[in-house]
Amino acid sequence: MKYGYIENQRPLPEALQQLRTYLEEVPVRLRNFSEEELTFRNPGKWSKKEILGHLIDSGLNNLKRFTDAQFMPSPFVVQRYNQNQSVVLNHYQQLPLEHLLTYWQSLNRQILYVTENIPEETLQKPVIPPDDSPTVTLLWLIDDYVAHLGHHFKQFQ
Repeated sequence: MKYGYIENQRPLPEALQQLRTYLEEVPVRLRNFSEEELTFRNPGKWSKKEILGHLIDSGLNNLKRFTDAQFMPSPFVVQRYNQNQSVVLNHYQQLPLEHLLTYWQSLNRQILYVTENIPEETLQKPVIPPDDSPTVTLLWLIDDYVAHLGHHFKQFQ
C-alpha cells in the first residue's frame, strides 16, 4: 500500500485508546528534552519541535477529513497537503514547547470526540487515499492516523 502506516486495521476502540495513551505520553517524553535537544535537526530532517508541529498539521488535516468524510459525497477523496511547507510556514521551530503541546493535545481531544461519535455504518464509508492507493474505509483512515502518530512517537526517544 502506497499510502498509510497500517496493513491490519484495529477496531476503533483499540485505536482510540492508543490515541489517549499518546495524549498522555508525548508531553511527558518531550518535556524531558532541553531546548537545544528539541530544536536540533540533522540536515534535511525535522527537529523534535518540528515533528510535533508536523503532528499538529496532521491533526488539523485529519480532523477535517474525519468530519468531511461523514457528509461529503461517497467515496471521500483524501487530498494531500504540503507537509514541509506547513512546518516551515507555521514556524514550529521557534514556538514554545508548551504552546505546541497544548495545541496538539487540543486537536487530538477533538479528534477523539468526533471519531468516537461516528456511527458504525459511517465508519465503513469508502475513502480514496492519494497516490492511486486502494480504496479504504473511514475506520481505516482513523486507525492509520493513530499509527502515523506511533511512527513519530518513536522519534521522541
